[in-house]
Amino acid sequence: MAKFVFITGGVVSSLGKGLTSASLGALLQARGFSVRLRKLDPYLNVDPGTMSPFEHGEVFVTDDGAETDLDLGHYERFTGVAAQSTDSVSSGRIYSTVLERERKGDYLGETIQVIPHVTNEIKRFLEQHEDEVDFMLCEIGGTIGDIEGLPFFEAIRQFSQEKKSNSCIFVHLTLLPFLSSSGELKTKPTQHSVKELRSIGISPDILVCRSEVPIPSKEKEKIALFCNVNKKNIIAANDLETIYEAPIAFFKEGLDEAVLQVLGLKSKSRPDLSIWEDVSSRYRSSEGLVKIAVVGKYTKLEDAYKSLSEALIHGGLANKTNVEITWMESEEFEKAGQTKRLNKFDGILIPGGFGKRGTEGKINVIKYAREKEIPFLGICLGMQLLVIEYARNCAGLKDANSEEFEEKSHSSDDYLIYHLSKWIKDHKVEIRSKVENKGGTMRLGAYPAKIKKGTMAFSIYKNEYVSERHRHRFEVNTRYQETLERNGMTFSAFSQDGMLPEIVEISNHPFFLGVQFHPELKSKPFEPHPIFSTLIKKALEQTRLV
Repeated sequence: MAKFVFITGGVVSSLGKGLTSASLGALLQARGFSVRLRKLDPYLNVDPGTMSPFEHGEVFVTDDGAETDLDLGHYERFTGVAAQSTDSVSSGRIYSTVLERERKGDYLGETIQVIPHVTNEIKRFLEQHEDEVDFMLCEIGGTIGDIEGLPFFEAIRQFSQEKKSNSCIFVHLTLLPFLSSSGELKTKPTQHSVKELRSIGISPDILVCRSEVPIPSKEKEKIALFCNVNKKNIIAANDLETIYEAPIAFFKEGLDEAVLQVLGLKSKSRPDLSIWEDVSSRYRSSEGLVKIAVVGKYTKLEDAYKSLSEALIHGGLANKTNVEITWMESEEFEKAGQTKRLNKFDGILIPGGFGKRGTEGKINVIKYAREKEIPFLGICLGMQLLVIEYARNCAGLKDANSEEFEEKSHSSDDYLIYHLSKWIKDHKVEIRSKVENKGGTMRLGAYPAKIKKGTMAFSIYKNEYVSERHRHRFEVNTRYQETLERNGMTFSAFSQDGMLPEIVEISNHPFFLGVQFHPELKSKPFEPHPIFSTLIKKALEQTRLV
């Protein structure tokens, strides 16, 4: 039966609970334990799928098609354990499930209340697959005191009481502000946060204290005294050059050792941090600089493309080079002459997105990258716009466009990019309509693809069959394949049934590739995705030509 580690946060949000959870998972793996990580979010949306990236950052998609919080991306990147739909839940989904059961009569006419009905549903979520791993790490979103989070805190309190002794442990993340004017670290916010946590019946076993400066022993003693936590279990979380140094930093602070000690466990094996030492070494020994422009719709919030930025960094690690990412708004490139600003970059990337805004600017950027032979990668919508640009300017299809951006009376078959209404998922036919609810109506999750030998795509993957994650509603129309290929474009990969284009490329270019899926979702620091490794490699070659 799994041991449960509950990670909570206080004082302020965005302290790094996800990073702490992911790092602890990696450290427990290094000691020979199997782990699984979960996120419990208090917001009332059923899932992040319909939330604006400006509101919540990117939507991370799992193999089985769940639209989840971006922290699940951290979990995968640090542990290599593929997240599943049962690893993420929101208040909205919990309440929705409870109300559905009430409508069906499952509660036999009982008065439905937060306690016990909502808390019981949360506990049912926690218990799923608990016998499959040694450790279940569960991060609670938000901060102590948030009204939306109270049912989750009550549920984990009850859960810890119902489990056997030494089955559950609480790790609380707080902030230690540093006042530069007086040169002091202030412990009072942490004391108040712990007081708030204890007022709802939870006493933290370990405190992870976020600080921009090292925490002196005297301050740790003070925190231990007022928060009733062993001094050895006061863990410093200082600012780092890169998040991928966090596992080693937490190991030096003794976070994993403290968890095992509280639970009365011994390490299964001698800690092996070799992969993290290698990642850290690659980062510190990287030389040179590759400049990548990311032209998108939500670039004012970097978290909207979190997996993408990390995947580019992984590509840099694979080539032992530094990657400088510049985020650029696509609408800016709809003005004449703006594409000249791109001549200082070694590579250009257009990520996924939805809606018409900024699309003509992206098409101008693609045209510039193609004509100036700047390495270019288009992902999801980026691939579709790549095809539209090439059709308009190289294949004589002047009116080429997407059904997503136009509303005409003629058939969707006439569009270069058309709305996908039917496809195969797990040997079953999936059917969707444009007028359905937006949530969960896309081609979501991992789908296999077959790559043509002799293409750039095959040289990147070195494999004929691959599986990648998707999140989109529109597809490239194969009706125009012959015209496009006759004019120099190659359709280098298709879905397993041969119906849906997955990768397109042009050969008379250093690197000009479009993919319908999201390769960034599977990239890891110790296993960079080959598409990003190749993009950075080609961009690096460009810098040497200058």
